Amino acid sequence: MTMDNNHEIVAGLDIGTTKIACIVGRKNEQGKIEILGMGKSRSDGVSRGVVANIQKTVESIIAAVKQAEDNAGVDISTVNVGIAGQHIRSMQHRGMMMRESLEEEVTQPDIDRLIDETYRLVMPPGEEIIHVLPQEYIVDNEQGIRDPIGMSGIRLEANFHIISGQVTAARNINKCVHRAGLEVTELILEPLASADAVLSSEEKEAGVVLVDIGGGTTDIAIFLDNIIRHTAVIPFGGNVVTEDIRQGCGIMRDQAELLKTKFGSALAAENKENEVVCIPGLRGRDPKEISLKTLAEIIQSRMEEILDHIYFEIRNSGLEKQLIAGIVVTGGGSQLKHLKQLTEYVTGMTTRIGYPNEHISKSAVEDVTSPLHATGVGLVMKGFDYLDRRKPRTIEQRSTQKNPVANHSQGNRIGSFITSVLSGASELLKDDDN
Repeated sequence: MTMDNNHEIVAGLDIGTTKIACIVGRKNEQGKIEILGMGKSRSDGVSRGVVANIQKTVESIIAAVKQAEDNAGVDISTVNVGIAGQHIRSMQHRGMMMRESLEEEVTQPDIDRLIDETYRLVMPPGEEIIHVLPQEYIVDNEQGIRDPIGMSGIRLEANFHIISGQVTAARNINKCVHRAGLEVTELILEPLASADAVLSSEEKEAGVVLVDIGGGTTDIAIFLDNIIRHTAVIPFGGNVVTEDIRQGCGIMRDQAELLKTKFGSALAAENKENEVVCIPGLRGRDPKEISLKTLAEIIQSRMEEILDHIYFEIRNSGLEKQLIAGIVVTGGGSQLKHLKQLTEYVTGMTTRIGYPNEHISKSAVEDVTSPLHATGVGLVMKGFDYLDRRKPRTIEQRSTQKNPVANHSQGNRIGSFITSVLSGASELLKDDDN
């Protein structure tokens, strides 16, 4: 985050399977986010949302960030980074703490302490907690409290939605960002960022499923009563559709991708038998004629499989009948023609395509309102949330500088398990030794 004429500027870095995108934004006077610039590069070192080649990923990050800096006319030193992948798991947990006095009201530091203690839960080997998301609080057995600040009570409890991931996957992301000469502000689960960018508060209140179809993974987040209820990552995305087209039509991968984006449809019934497209042959070989109906049949069978996985997760959450706002599909994969109709047919739930223009002002960067960049825009929004959380607590932080619990809690806010990679690791280790 940098400063520009007293405006804070936030950068979001979306490390995806097909592309790495860096989006730079600032808040205008109306409180809307103004996108200043964007940089994109091909992602060769990432497979299904997980870094598979450090050097290639570093090169792609540097290229995307440089392009974003040139477009926005700013220097980027810190970024909000998204994390996804098959290794992501979510679970429910109830945390509890006893307060010292019945007379004193519940304060923000009490809540921070409860969240901080939840970050210390013992996880299976190789896993660490990414997010601790409070769903509702219980004060002295009084259930269903959204915001307990100001209430009196000895026993403070909360139901938490905990999201965990592999330590190695997170370390590798941090290593790549670090080697690109940048610092990580927060590591954020990608469907949470996408949800911020494309969902309205009414939808989150009514009950909605966010489905972000990326190149390597499909991310799911379910909201009800403005609370996150379920998250999941399915290890299939647009790339498996491209691979099916490549094999089914016997063509090159780049040609398959082009066919999918230009002529692809998720409903075979919408294409006529006589519609064909001609693909140039390799070196002196005859060109190939491919029927658009055959192409749509290949796409539809794979998309139905992905939608079956999505519907299984919705049923698994136990909230299927309560989700009034239905499904919002975003991400690059949502741009397939007739996907809305196929989703409604498979799941029986109302569906719309989610564009990340809900909270951003009119921007000179036209491409940014495409569903392709929902995660990147969401990461910028999460960056401003982070700044807002920090602002009112700066005086309190100075007064609690000697309080190790307060400092540790703040460290966890920035991302509980990125600290070991960043420069603050040595200080934390010193604290542990003491």
